[in-house]
Amino acid sequence: MEFTIQHFIALAPLLITSLTIIVVMLAIAWRRNHSQTFLISVAGLNLALLSILPALKVAPLAVTPLLQIDSFACLYMALILVATLACVTLAHAYLGDGGTGYPGNREELYLLILMAAAGGLVLVSAQHLAGLFIGLELLSVPVYGLVAYAFFNKRSLEAGIKYMVLSAAGSAFLLFGMALLYADSGSLSFVGIGQALAATGLPSSLAQLGLGMMLIGLAFKLSLVPFHLWTPDVYEGAPAPVAAFLATASKVAVFAVMVRLFQISPAASSGVLSDVLTVIAIASILFGNLLALTQSNLKRLLGYSSIAHFGYLLIALVASKGLAVEAIGVYLVTYVITSLGAFGVITLMSSPYNGRDADALYEYRGLFWRRPYLTAVLTVMMLSLAGIPLTAGFIGKFYIIATGVESHQWWLVGSLVLGSAIGVFYYLRVMVTLYLIEPNLRRHDAQLHWEQKAGGVMLLAIALVAFFLGVYPQPLLTLVQQAGLAG
Repeated sequence: MEFTIQHFIALAPLLITSLTIIVVMLAIAWRRNHSQTFLISVAGLNLALLSILPALKVAPLAVTPLLQIDSFACLYMALILVATLACVTLAHAYLGDGGTGYPGNREELYLLILMAAAGGLVLVSAQHLAGLFIGLELLSVPVYGLVAYAFFNKRSLEAGIKYMVLSAAGSAFLLFGMALLYADSGSLSFVGIGQALAATGLPSSLAQLGLGMMLIGLAFKLSLVPFHLWTPDVYEGAPAPVAAFLATASKVAVFAVMVRLFQISPAASSGVLSDVLTVIAIASILFGNLLALTQSNLKRLLGYSSIAHFGYLLIALVASKGLAVEAIGVYLVTYVITSLGAFGVITLMSSPYNGRDADALYEYRGLFWRRPYLTAVLTVMMLSLAGIPLTAGFIGKFYIIATGVESHQWWLVGSLVLGSAIGVFYYLRVMVTLYLIEPNLRRHDAQLHWEQKAGGVMLLAIALVAFFLGVYPQPLLTLVQQAGLAG
């Protein structure tokens, strides 16, 4: 095929991100400078974000047999780039400057985050199993290094090894599933597989086994029950900005490609596979929320709650008609905003770096009396995660319930209501801790005037966006409606 200027415009977000990776690599080789590396990364990500606008004008466009750039891909590319930008800003605050900061090399963290983001961009625009696998590995491999980045912290190294081993196991399942699917359909493109499955009516047992194994591989990455065992340890061990990246950009990319895979082939989400997804969704919602109840570590609590949130998202995937794609888009946007805010507060509490992160709940006791604005941000995030009205999280959850009701998935809707009720309890427990009388013991605290630095400004902006979307969600709904899968 011949490349035209349109193809390059459509690929601009990925090309600019890749160019940024090369520039950062050369800058590190030439002269180590933390602030310079940060500025190059931020500039590159902003340019990539802006380049989505011209890419939308030429969409939908199949750039190669592997990649399809359409409005669906553009929405999730924007979401991944915004999340990466936020995580890079948090990483700059976390790593610190001079003698007070991180003791090792700082610059490679940005390089790894950018490479993982490039993998995410490939993943959301994949229309072929080879594109899916390349994107997934490009996303996962840098994350192994990111999780273990605090190399002098035993927990960080342990988390890195656990994530690497389990992620490799997930990839093995995924590859085997792809092989079985190819053996049955004779095609590796999503459309070809969809047509082959539709031609036979119900998928054959070989195709169902292949799709099931692919689902296992993707469920590992999304930490759905029963493939969730790595999640709390990895969230706890990873540096706070990396945990934020893992919870947002990484999971959004995997879920977006899962939606594309299931939407292109309606036969894929019928029959046995639909029942399996229903069971996984109910188990993820109930186990995620019940396990979060007992946590006294904020990162582990957010890890378990993310299991529940992706259980909620599976409800829309099982419904897969009517409002489903729209509901998934709205929920993922609100989830990303809220998770970035929650992990952002942990990041600012943990920097400049001294030993482990400030993730124990007792360290947040009485935070309101020391850092009232930071407490306000975390309060809004907890309310949003709980799905309380007037926050972004409520709009997302409302859409998921509407989708479940529309497709008469009563068991799933019931488990969502029960899970949300349990969730309210542990989110409120975190909020109450923030306002208790301050004890004398104090180990970690956010820096003075944190709100005047890039990370602090961004956190306050995230809190305002979470509140604004809860009060006036129309701009978000319009955006997501335009980015339907039809492109």
